[in-house]
Amino acid sequence: MRIIQQALYLEVADRLRAMIDAHALAPGAWIDESALAASLGISRTPLREALKVLAAEGLVRLEPRRGCFVNELSEQDLDEIFPLMALLEGRCAFEAARNASAADLDALEDLHAGLARYAQAGEIDAYYETNYQIHEAIQRLAGNRWLSGLISDLRKVLRLSRHKSLKLPGRIAESCAEHLSVFSALKAHDPEGAEALMKTHLLRQRAALKALDRAEAASDATTAVSAPPPETQPARAATGKRLRLAGKD
Repeated sequence: MRIIQQALYLEVADRLRAMIDAHALAPGAWIDESALAASLGISRTPLREALKVLAAEGLVRLEPRRGCFVNELSEQDLDEIFPLMALLEGRCAFEAARNASAADLDALEDLHAGLARYAQAGEIDAYYETNYQIHEAIQRLAGNRWLSGLISDLRKVLRLSRHKSLKLPGRIAESCAEHLSVFSALKAHDPEGAEALMKTHLLRQRAALKALDRAEAASDATTAVSAPPPETQPARAATGKRLRLAGKD
């Protein structure tokens, strides 16, 4: 029975991660445990155990007498996380360049060919999925379980980010070019080159997120300036009514 219960809460943790990734559980949201347990068709016990797992990963926080909340990433959080990811994934690329066999490179060749097709077609979802597979493959080729564990933990936390950098115009083409450069260094078995290029790729991703934030803020400001004051519409309606009544008199 305990084994079944343990498997259940781990399965629930996977479901919750997917919900956070899809923003079905939005950053900052309070988690209604009763409603969530009912929607998942489980009791609150495995749900609470799953939430403890996610709290340890930094995806949620448990507050005494207030309940559980989905965590939010601030701009400072992102500024601190991305340089770490750049260092760690850069090291992965370094070790992968030393370890990759011909068969490994052939498999990566296929993934990069798909990545290029999706970039050209503007298929963002497919691009993201293939991009993830490439990062995972490089991680496996590095063969360093400590490095892999750190990257996986940070990658889970980055799911909390409400932005996707590829929404920035032109970013998908830039990202693809960066990946192809890393792959060229891997094929050349150039550890230093692969490391430097992967670091650049991660840091440019952060720069793209900042540019996206600026663009959205500018768009919001323009919308706010161009929108009529809230009282304008009712005032006009009332004025029109008075004029019509005056005409009848």
